Amino acid sequence: MKVILAQPRGFCAGVVRAIDIVERALATCDAPVYVRHEIVHNRHVVDGLKARGARFVEELDEIPGDAVAIFSAHGVSRAVESEAADRKLRVIDATCPLVTKVHNQGQRYASLGRTVLFIGHAGHPEVEGTLGRITGTVHLVESREDVLGLPIPDDTPVAYITQTTLSVDDTRQTIEAIQKRFSDVIGPETRDICYATQNRQTAVRNLCRHIDVLLVVGSANSSNSNRLREIGEELGIPSYLVADGRQVDPAWLVGKETIGITAGASAPDVLVDDVVGALAKLGPVEIQALQGVEEKITFRLPRELLEAS
Repeated sequence: MKVILAQPRGFCAGVVRAIDIVERALATCDAPVYVRHEIVHNRHVVDGLKARGARFVEELDEIPGDAVAIFSAHGVSRAVESEAADRKLRVIDATCPLVTKVHNQGQRYASLGRTVLFIGHAGHPEVEGTLGRITGTVHLVESREDVLGLPIPDDTPVAYITQTTLSVDDTRQTIEAIQKRFSDVIGPETRDICYATQNRQTAVRNLCRHIDVLLVVGSANSSNSNRLREIGEELGIPSYLVADGRQVDPAWLVGKETIGITAGASAPDVLVDDVVGALAKLGPVEIQALQGVEEKITFRLPRELLEAS
């Protein structure tokens, strides 16, 4: 069979930075190092860091006083920051800089006296963190219907911001609904939306023109990985989310000649290799990489880690 790899796929700069932060903290700080929530949404990555000594917790009260506490790439609320300061935890913030940018945009809009409409998925860690960082009136909207149901006058000055794991395509209809309903609307330029999310979705749309079935490598709780699978389905391609090669079902491939593979922004290349290896066990495989955007963006590490290393 022919296997075509999407480009770009896998780790984005924010995920690389977050993992690097934990690894450097393990190398330079007194053990143990605690991480609030999964550093990124990938079990393989989390288990690898656990094996090296990282301890993952859900809440700060599980961390002993004066210990090193790392905030995940998804960001945290001001309340979590304050609790960490009160307990004198040694905090290292691994929040993705693009998530921080959304926080700052939302607060700037609120400071202008606008009602902030946050386009995102309820319950996602990034959404919970962002909602807890904006001082002012904020409404979470997930769809056009949510916009129409907002209990505020149509002449209310509003501003919108978006969850970083949503692309321009994901948010277009909701933004159009906001602009159609409200007479005074501002929001970020489309180029401010996470480059990695948009690039991976564009790559999948291109990939689906050439394949018979799509395999998305990523964890079940990864928002951007699930969206990649949904895009494949929307384009009429049988699409499956797999954590690794063990989850590949040979029945999916019966009668299929060309298999497309991509990976969510929190899935490492080693898992893509594992899926390719699983396919190779079923028969000869010809691998081709699709041309696409080459990402060269990197994010600076926190100063305290740079100084320590």
